Amino acid sequence: MAGGAKFLKSSFQRDQWPPGDRPEVAFVGRSNVGKSSCLNTITGQRGLARVSKTPGRTQAINFFDLKLGGREVRYADLPGYGFAKVPASVKRGWDRMIGTYLADREDLRLVVVLVDLRRDPTDLDRQMIEWLADTDRAGLLVLTKADRISKSKRLHRQSLICKGLGVDCDASLLFSSPDRMGDRELMKRLREATA
Repeated sequence: MAGGAKFLKSSFQRDQWPPGDRPEVAFVGRSNVGKSSCLNTITGQRGLARVSKTPGRTQAINFFDLKLGGREVRYADLPGYGFAKVPASVKRGWDRMIGTYLADREDLRLVVVLVDLRRDPTDLDRQMIEWLADTDRAGLLVLTKADRISKSKRLHRQSLICKGLGVDCDASLLFSSPDRMGDRELMKRLREATA
């Protein structure tokens, strides 16, 4: 578990980003996939990232500072893509903001792509995975809400999703916030990426 995590700031554009002074991990995924719940679970701080049942609640890049494996790191919670009920102009702004951040952030060490294990990947999920491959950005596929699928079906769903996205199963893991499934493995991967 990460220690002493604290909210740093929300940024709507590049000139509001915090200085690139430590390794950074970004969390991306479709709206309502569980990014904020994942952050709260792995930091052990229930109210750190705001959780909402309403898709599209995160509208800025939210930055959090914490200690991980004895070093200072930063997490970035990016706005969800996909089904948020917001105007098209706002979605285009999010797309530009997310694209600029992912392309230009020099201290970004890992992009955690969250996909709901119960759902088939969307075109936007595929585009994100392809973009990471094309730009040589390190990525990790985290399949959320695994507790909502029977144990007997989880590995089959994981295999299907990985195959559909062109991701090796070793570059993915099952995760559930309520029962903390996968949290230790995720923390291990985050420590390795930011070492």
